[in-house]
Amino acid sequence: MSKQVISTTSAPGAIGPYSQAVCIGDLIFASGQLGLNPETMEFGNGVQEQTHLALNNVKAILEAAGAGLDQVVKTTVFLKDMNDFAAVNEIYSTYFTEPYPARSAVEVARLPKDGLVEIETIAYLK
Repeated sequence: MSKQVISTTSAPGAIGPYSQAVCIGDLIFASGQLGLNPETMEFGNGVQEQTHLALNNVKAILEAAGAGLDQVVKTTVFLKDMNDFAAVNEIYSTYFTEPYPARSAVEVARLPKDGLVEIETIAYLK
């Protein structure tokens, strides 16, 4: 079984020595996505817009791999401030349907480029 690198210009490119996603077998491991606009590489205004952008970036990477958000089995949400959890959760709930993926949410001291939210996923290919 060999790993396949997944890449798309519809999401921000990797800013270091990593891939946007890697597929091995039927599993897709997507790197954490910040709330960046892939065209301008600028952050969205506030945690809500950054959450939408991060999830849209996740969606674009999964689509490049031949999958969709309905195939996500696990997410990890990194927050600059846990006080933003309710706002992020409200937006998050509009991107996923039941059965919802498993999820962890943690507050971190700092995110790359000083983002407010970062979301990583594990999904499967149908």
